[in-house]
Amino acid sequence: MVIKVQMEQMSPAVSRFRSIASQIISSLSPNFLLLDLGMAISFPTIALPVLLNAREGLSVNDVQASWFGSLSSLTQPFGAFLSGPIVDFLGRRRANFVVNLPHIIAWILMYFSWDLPSLFMANALLGLGTGIMEAPINAYVGEISEPSIRGSLSTFTQLFLSLGTFAMYFLGAVVDWRSAALISLAIPISSMALVLLVPETPVWLLSRGREKDALNSLCKLRGWTTPEHVREEFDQLVEYSKKLQNCVICYKLYNRDTQTCEHVTMNPIRRSLYKFRYVMLAKETLRPLIFVMVYFMFYVMSGLTPIKPNMVNICGAFGMAQDGKDIVLNVGIITICCSILVIASIRYVGKRKMAITSLLGTAISCAALSIYAKYNLDESVFSYDTSTFPKETSYVPLILFYMMAFFTGFNLPWVLVGEVFPFRSRASAQGIAAASNYVFTFLGAKSLIDLEVYGQLWGTFAVYAAFGFVGTIYLYFFLPETEGMSLEDIEVFFNGDKIQMFANDPVINTLKRLRKRNVNQ
Repeated sequence: MVIKVQMEQMSPAVSRFRSIASQIISSLSPNFLLLDLGMAISFPTIALPVLLNAREGLSVNDVQASWFGSLSSLTQPFGAFLSGPIVDFLGRRRANFVVNLPHIIAWILMYFSWDLPSLFMANALLGLGTGIMEAPINAYVGEISEPSIRGSLSTFTQLFLSLGTFAMYFLGAVVDWRSAALISLAIPISSMALVLLVPETPVWLLSRGREKDALNSLCKLRGWTTPEHVREEFDQLVEYSKKLQNCVICYKLYNRDTQTCEHVTMNPIRRSLYKFRYVMLAKETLRPLIFVMVYFMFYVMSGLTPIKPNMVNICGAFGMAQDGKDIVLNVGIITICCSILVIASIRYVGKRKMAITSLLGTAISCAALSIYAKYNLDESVFSYDTSTFPKETSYVPLILFYMMAFFTGFNLPWVLVGEVFPFRSRASAQGIAAASNYVFTFLGAKSLIDLEVYGQLWGTFAVYAAFGFVGTIYLYFFLPETEGMSLEDIEVFFNGDKIQMFANDPVINTLKRLRKRNVNQ
């Protein structure tokens, strides 16, 4: 007891501010990855208006423009599928270093692109690198943060995505697209430098049997403190890690936890197939994965994401009362403000309410834009042909467009990706979830020209509104509240024997009670 008192006198408890600050600083490297990611996915928005039917230099027609705007989304899933194995093999920290290499090559190639094949190759490589980044970002931030601030910290990382989007839009307003690509090269280089300053995640170190390194890492992540102040949390992590080291096949088949069994000597290929079945196809992985993939579909197809590559021309086609480049820049500012708002309020409001509000607001905005286009735009208006744009301008579609950007800027699906998957399958499941997002993004961006051809602008935004309204209903019934839950508790929730078909909502619970009462009568 005397020794304990002396230790506490020598090393007082770390302040809450210092503990949070250490986690924010440690997340800077993946945050710079997101900064680079935001710049990469926004690059077609500033390059496409210049390249579309350009009179000199590189030029693309409307079909080539639709491919250029969506190509990176087509290659992103391949990178996302690779990101899981990379993260599991190299670890979260080293993976955050290595995944910068594709973008370094891509930005250089984009700057020196001399013809359309090299231009398209650079954009495809940007997409591949963006996909590879997903698992390292989400896995690292989710595993280093405390449950009480994980939501805010995950949203804080999304702020850097918004900053990257704004930075690219700003560069598009002040420099040409080649110079923007060259300037962007500084971000992945900075990210690689920041990796050298952060620790590996304690959970991954424990999974490799490196308890001493894991303890040192946890001390750094909780405010550069001493072991006695993190002992309770560390013991919980050790216990959780021991469960992970048990044979998952034995547990699933015989409900028996053991580290030594006959499966160790099993044929490696057969054992891998068994592990895939009992890890990736387990309900604690499959349930959140299916939910997140469906959420991504509704989120992507509800408005802003499909039109991003052609955003400048969309604004002109609606006859908005501002220059298209200025609108794009303002959209970047709005998304930053949204990210700050989510950071400040997610702990108190919760992810569930914010996600439902976000999708509903986007749906209403798209529906209003559809109605405006139906009754105010000529049938000949086509966003890929500037000669058809209306001469008269209006502030009404501009306000509605900014509303859509505001609600889309909440970016809640990516926050969920960082916390809903169990450790064994986290990196791979995050990669698959990210891949689904990029598949939907490609389909949305590539189908924009077809939707306009067959349904004009009003029909296009009516489709986006429909996705938003149906998605809102889906989230209302099936999105659980995970704010404040530990990663282990979230895993237990999805691993429950009884499938929870409906979320824990006051209205839903009241309907359940009424139904139960009627059945009993």
